[in-house]
Amino acid sequence: MARKLRGFERVLDAPRLFAVAYGEIASSLYFALGIVAGQALGLTPAVLLATGALFLVVALSYAEAVSALPETGGTVNVVRRASNDLAGFVAGWALLLDYLIVISLSALFLPHYLGGALGIEGLRESPWDVIGAVLVVAGLAVARLVKRTKLHTGAVAIAGLDLGVQLLLVVLGLAFLVTPDALDAGLGVSEGLAPSELAFALPLAMLAYTGLETVANLAEETREPGRALPRSLFSAIGLVVLVTALIAVIGLTAYPPASGTTALGDQWLEAPLLGIAAAFDGTSLPGVLADAVRVAVGLSGVLVLLAAATTSVSGCTRLLHSMGEHGMLPRELGRLERRTLVSAEAIVAISLVAIAIIVGNAVLAEDDPVGLASVYSFGVLLAFTAAQLAVLVLRVREPELPRPFRARPEVRVRGVPLPLPALIGAPLTFAVWVLAMVTHPGARYAGPAWLAVGLAVFLVVRRRGGRGLLEEVEPVEQLPPGAEFHHILVPMKLGDIGEEMVATAIAIASERGSSVEALYVIPVPRELPLNAPLTAEVEERAQATLEEARLLGDDHGVVVAGRMVRARSIGPAIVDEARNRDADLIVLGSSPRWRREARFFSPTVDHVLRYAPCEVLVVAFPQSTLDGG
Repeated sequence: MARKLRGFERVLDAPRLFAVAYGEIASSLYFALGIVAGQALGLTPAVLLATGALFLVVALSYAEAVSALPETGGTVNVVRRASNDLAGFVAGWALLLDYLIVISLSALFLPHYLGGALGIEGLRESPWDVIGAVLVVAGLAVARLVKRTKLHTGAVAIAGLDLGVQLLLVVLGLAFLVTPDALDAGLGVSEGLAPSELAFALPLAMLAYTGLETVANLAEETREPGRALPRSLFSAIGLVVLVTALIAVIGLTAYPPASGTTALGDQWLEAPLLGIAAAFDGTSLPGVLADAVRVAVGLSGVLVLLAAATTSVSGCTRLLHSMGEHGMLPRELGRLERRTLVSAEAIVAISLVAIAIIVGNAVLAEDDPVGLASVYSFGVLLAFTAAQLAVLVLRVREPELPRPFRARPEVRVRGVPLPLPALIGAPLTFAVWVLAMVTHPGARYAGPAWLAVGLAVFLVVRRRGGRGLLEEVEPVEQLPPGAEFHHILVPMKLGDIGEEMVATAIAIASERGSSVEALYVIPVPRELPLNAPLTAEVEERAQATLEEARLLGDDHGVVVAGRMVRARSIGPAIVDEARNRDADLIVLGSSPRWRREARFFSPTVDHVLRYAPCEVLVVAFPQSTLDGG
């Protein structure tokens, strides 16, 4: 069977994207609730609601950005399009840190839920929780290297399980834990709550809503991103914020603050939902049912955290792919492979750094996850601010850019309609970022140190590639190592995409000593015979296009033969010509307009991918290429 060189495919519809979004965002509750409760105490529900509202404001800007530029990379592509590659790198490098921390926290908390479910207390203590976390990350890496995974596989089931268990805690909590006295004791301004701790809790609470960038990175794999992305995002976020606040209320009533602390952020810091389940012991809930709830919460925590780590690894590799192919990181990290889809080097690098973070936190911070949470806030708030500013800049610089979704309401500033959510959200996320820098040394020192390392890497990569720091680097086409192509077929079409297609074919031919045939297919309506006379205009256009291809080949020392054929349909004509000419490779182009619709490729490209007798390289040109940016 012919091998096809394909990248990310549009397989995610709205329900599957909602499942991925809910599972990714809601999973953070399993590790964030205890961290936030340990700082905000009785004000935890209010803090989570406030940050949830801010998160929703940020999501409005994200929905506009990624539906307008539905390419892998999320914030990186939006920021670099609005500014330059250096700014895009800073945003991407900050998000890379966040992905690594989510992977580390998910893996680190997973043994605590497993130990609680199975009654193995050793798993909830050091060093076994650290050893378990390292094994989880290593296992994910091995599984990812062996076989390509699909994010949507099992996403609906995991999201359903997650939501079901959380709603179970809410229902049982309201029935057996929440009383007027418990509410009075658990909520409100707690004794011993210092203003500095409350200020620190605000940036920490951003950890409760991870996953926005992961969803943004899936824009290139989403059917109808202009509709499915906003709908899935907003419904998932709204539900997560509501459930998170309710569970926080139940957790604080079960473990009311006392003497400046709460068991939810102390004894149950690494497994807060398991702590809520354990609180049903001693209530009027039968013991057998209480044990069943504990086991269900523990096992669901294991599955949800494992899924969160898996999707974070996938999101991280997609981010590295985007940064690698745009010359921000070594090209090896941006390569696509058949077995793993993303670069094997990227998978290994991510796993090693995540393991280093887990071990380093155990050695240097005595297994305290609060420091990791503060570093997370440094990266996510910096990226959120950059993304919202980029949306504002693009509104000014590129008012004609197609935007399937627009963040509203809008206000006119010097005649330009600007989204109010971005105007409000950007200064707010920046202010909370400053708050994180002021209130915790993890954000203040580790965050800038990580950024400094990244800038050094960026400088080395650009200098080795002979590129400027601000220069925009477009992706290079990737082919199997060592593959030989003697005869390349490139179907011609008018416009920028046609020019880019033949330029790509000539570049490959120049590198590998191949010949190129430029094929111009003239579609003939069915009501006319195939040998019907052509108008002079059609024939002249075809000849001029083929002549341009030949001259471009001459400029690069590549022989380009031109051929004009008539056919009822373009796709079958390309396949027939490839078979008749014994072509080794067909080079096709994909317009950005198809990537904003339900189909990933045009019907012609789909037909060629399905029936071609040889390799097919589909060049999915970004909009900036066609705009001359």
